[in-house]
Amino acid sequence: MKVLIVGYGSIGALHAKVTESLGASVSVVSWRKIDFPAVYADLGQALDEQNPDYVVIANATSEHHGALSALAGLGYTGTVLVEKPIFSRLEILPENAFRNIVVAYNLRFHPITQRIKALLEGERVLSVQAYVGQYLPHWRPATDYRKSYSASAGLGGGALRDLSHELDYLTWMLGGWNRVAAIGGQYSPLEIDSDDVFALLLATPRCPVVSVQLNYLDRLTRRFFLINTARYTIEADLIRNILTVNEDIEVFSSGRDQTYINMHMAVQAGEKNMLCSLEEGLDVLRLIDAAEDAAAHKTWMVRRGDSDQP
Repeated sequence: MKVLIVGYGSIGALHAKVTESLGASVSVVSWRKIDFPAVYADLGQALDEQNPDYVVIANATSEHHGALSALAGLGYTGTVLVEKPIFSRLEILPENAFRNIVVAYNLRFHPITQRIKALLEGERVLSVQAYVGQYLPHWRPATDYRKSYSASAGLGGGALRDLSHELDYLTWMLGGWNRVAAIGGQYSPLEIDSDDVFALLLATPRCPVVSVQLNYLDRLTRRFFLINTARYTIEADLIRNILTVNEDIEVFSSGRDQTYINMHMAVQAGEKNMLCSLEEGLDVLRLIDAAEDAAAHKTWMVRRGDSDQP
């Protein structure tokens, strides 16, 4: 398989490493000088010379729509994977002939989230709490965090977008979302103009009470969630890879790379039921927009077409 990666920051480099480990022939489109065997400055030239089966959009979030538009305009007909979130704001996808387009929410491929998704089938879900926090200056130790896209609202950064995995896997497990209230913004001494913390309260089709906090502030790095159903109390720690169901504890062996490996394998196998679809990716953006509106107006925001009831 031939893979073309558009953008070669830390996440683009990870996609290159992972797809190469799966036996793919990888080339990169980058406007920077980078140390990689097959690098192009021009997307059209890369498509002509490489004829890739699969394109990964891994540049800054604010540049995703432009890259997809260029790809569509050049008549690309293969599969496209777009890093999360799909866009900075809701956008209309240009007309295209893509075979398929999916969004890279790799935490769907963590063995713990997959186990919980199966456990919740047929369960009455009563409450959910989720938390993710990671100190932004520690994310990319070799670079100045103040110069990263994460630090810039204009480039699509901010905790609400960067850490939107929680919004994806929770709505994936709980059937979407109905309404949201939120508080968030830029409150810390970090030298950024993007939001560094957001807290959301959600009602979903499968659960009446869901709370989520996402932040750039936690120096210990934590990612966990707690679910109460009619039969189970489920606690998941995605950093230490520990799952507790009532009193039963299970430890998993899974690193970040493995979730990306599993995701790319699912793309190659066409496992659409596991992957985040275009519509699901856009719905995460609708939730992000609604959360920002809720925080700005200090009110509940109801998903268009839904009633006030959870």
